[in-house]
Amino acid sequence: MANKKVKVTQIKSRIGYSVKAKATLDALGLTKMHKSVILELNDSIAGMLNKIDYLIRVEEVK
Repeated sequence: MANKKVKVTQIKSRIGYSVKAKATLDALGLTKMHKSVILELNDSIAGMLNKIDYLIRVEEVK
């Protein structure tokens, strides 16, 4: 997974979800609907993305 980048976009509102899910969104830098961030993919980021896959869309960046 070295130097692999992903574009993460928040597609659902954080309202009504657990405090842990909201904290994970904050840790990824996603604060608003339809905001996107580009992140280096590593084990910790991949784990965060798997935990909140129902709130986000992940695309590979080349």
